[in-house]
Amino acid sequence: MAAGGSGIVSRLLIGVSGGIAAYKAVETARLAIKAGHAVRVIQTPASRHFVGAASFEGITGAPVLTTEFESDPARGAYPGDPPLDRAPISHLALVAHADLYLIAPASANTIAKLAHGLADNLLSTAALAATCPVAVAPAMNNTMYSSAATHANLELLLQRGLTIIPPGDGPLASHGEHGLGRMAEPAALLQACESLLVAPTWTGVRVLVSAGGTREPIDSVRYIGNRSSGRMGFALAAQAERRGAEVTLIAANVALAPPRGVRVVPVATAAELGAACEREFEACDVLLMAAAVADFRPASPTDHKLKKAAGAPRIELEPTEDVLSGLAAARRPGQVLVGFAAEHGAGAVSYGIDKLQRKGLDAVVINDISQPGIGFDAPDNEVTIVADGGAARRLVTGSKDRVARAVLDEVQQLRARKEGNHRAARADPGSAARV
Repeated sequence: MAAGGSGIVSRLLIGVSGGIAAYKAVETARLAIKAGHAVRVIQTPASRHFVGAASFEGITGAPVLTTEFESDPARGAYPGDPPLDRAPISHLALVAHADLYLIAPASANTIAKLAHGLADNLLSTAALAATCPVAVAPAMNNTMYSSAATHANLELLLQRGLTIIPPGDGPLASHGEHGLGRMAEPAALLQACESLLVAPTWTGVRVLVSAGGTREPIDSVRYIGNRSSGRMGFALAAQAERRGAEVTLIAANVALAPPRGVRVVPVATAAELGAACEREFEACDVLLMAAAVADFRPASPTDHKLKKAAGAPRIELEPTEDVLSGLAAARRPGQVLVGFAAEHGAGAVSYGIDKLQRKGLDAVVINDISQPGIGFDAPDNEVTIVADGGAARRLVTGSKDRVARAVLDEVQQLRARKEGNHRAARADPGSAARV
């Protein structure tokens, strides 16, 4: 993703054409900004009948343009970037600085214009001038979408290298109508955009991720568990797949849709998670141990339901195996191991550093779950990434997708250092002891 020196993940230009699905473009912009992207919006005059410019301006913090003849108060800049020192031509500047141009919704009329190179409004003119990837999200009535003309136009766009984000089957704008033509949901639009923005730099890298929380049975109904939703692990798996990695995700009791392109291995208990990790670990290059694995389990679970009438049971606990320590002890040269530590209150970072050093990890991601609105089963997180034996620390705040990107960026640096050390050792065998 293009970040430059501004801290921006990427610059996303959204073109909004006329249609009831324009409201989804507002949510797409919100999700993109939450993920760290800078967003500008172009609207067609027809789209303003459905969503006003004020909605997009409030979300993005940047002016919305509709025609080629408007001056841009931001002078072609995206939020977080300095404005240009001169007034640019708006339809050229906005798309020239974009890392990706998403047209959503794309009406049948707009798709026809794009297919035939028409440039009669700002949205279509910007598309014609785009040198960045362009993604098109059709939204229309099912009969319009299924027409031969629309399909021929979409085929032309595909042949020219544009990406089509296909619509779904569901309720349409007209009351009571249902069919294929409903624009993709905002989260899916952003995922598709991020897939286009990420270069496949991890091609050939095998990543093993654990996610969720284990459940240790008390009886046939009850269990000892934790509040982990698996969101962090799933975000890590999705981001690794977007970078081109081959990803295996060991999911402990997670009720989330699996990330696209990721092999998922479902497990329930700490013992099952440990066994799955042992099977997969030797082949992986990177281990991201984000699952919340129970430290204790009932020593004698029953195979039937304990009855309340029999009184409160006495439950004796026994420790579970330390999965991560066992994997670290069996690691091969070059593997990168990242642990996660959910701590509570004062001393969270100190506890995390102790885990890093005690288990022989390359990095640990620490989150203080005592803070409201972050951590378990929440969309946002605030973590401290600690590496280099506890010396290097990095605080990351934001969505779990944003945190996942920061973790993978750290892993990239760790892998580069290991590879550099390996090359040095091959060139000078005596250097291995000095590194």
